[in-house]
Amino acid sequence: MTAALVWCPFPEVESARAAADALLDDSLIACANILGAIESRFVWEGARATGSEVGVLFKTTAERLDDVVERLGELHPYDTPAIIGWHADAAHPATFAWLAGSISR
Repeated sequence: MTAALVWCPFPEVESARAAADALLDDSLIACANILGAIESRFVWEGARATGSEVGVLFKTTAERLDDVVERLGELHPYDTPAIIGWHADAAHPATFAWLAGSISR
């Protein structure tokens, strides 16, 4: 088994919590770290913009990574959410065991 992570900003903490709870209920993630307010600077529709968002790091397995990305896209309030997932190259054995026990196959 390999661990995986998903990064995604949200417009506010309520939508971040709702998405995290839904993914936990679906047994797609073992944990969501809601990191608090972040300043986002980006290009949108050809213009530079800034905004205040809430960053979230989701912990899952490589086996469920695509499912988390897809479900998060359905749950997210933005029309074009920034959802980025990747496989973790290393994790403590206890972390692997926790992920395996927390996430449905």
